[in-house]
Parts: sequence; C-alpha cells; structure tokens
Amino acid sequence: MSEAETSINLVLKFNEAFNHHDVTGMMALMSDDCIFENTSPAPDGTVYTGREAVTQFWHDFFRQSPQAHIEIEEIFGQGVHCVMRWRYDWVDAAGNAGHVRGVDVFRIKNNLISEKLSYVKG
Repeated sequence: MSEAETSINLVLKFNEAFNHHDVTGMMALMSDDCIFENTSPAPDGTVYTGREAVTQFWHDFFRQSPQAHIEIEEIFGQGVHCVMRWRYDWVDAAGNAGHVRGVDVFRIKNNLISEKLSYVKG
C-alpha cells in the first residue's frame, strides 16, 4: 500500500469514528503532539495543541452538537498529506437543521494524524 493510500485509510477511519462521536477512537488515530485548527472563530480559527486539548475540544463539540455528521464529498492523498472535502450537517437546540461545506488538510506522521487543519466556506 502506498503512503498516500495509508494516509487516506487513516483519515477514513478517523471520519468513521467522528460520525459515531467516538472521541476515544478518533484520538487513537492522532499523535500525542497533534494539532487541530478549528474553523471558528473566523478568520483564523482556534488552534488546539496536544492530545489533552484536542480530546477536550471533541468532547465539548459533540456535547454541543449531538447530531453532528460529516459526509465526505472527495478525498485524496499525496505522500504524508490527505485532503478531504466535506459537508458537515447538524441540528441546533431549536431543532433547526443546518450545514456547511469545507476542507480538511491532514498531515500523517508515524501512521498517526499529526495535524488536522479545517477550512469552511462562508
């Protein structure tokens, strides 16, 4: 399996865990020194560094968005990088459905996700 195929498979597993709101499963695929760059607040987003900070972010995220779901629109890899174009759907506290589209750029190091940089349209 090529480096790009390995990267894509890792990101697909991460997304599957995301859609099950399985923070433990997600974090098992991330390095101890991982970096997650959120889309909010605009324009640069908040950067979370390290397993503890990223884990806490995801626990808070799923508590606030219990119906969060990512649909992959396109995914491709090049070496240690993987790019995923996605649609994120949710239902807010008032029961209103919403969605945004965006892109994640992943970096893989030692067969783990070391960076997840997220960008959103709008």
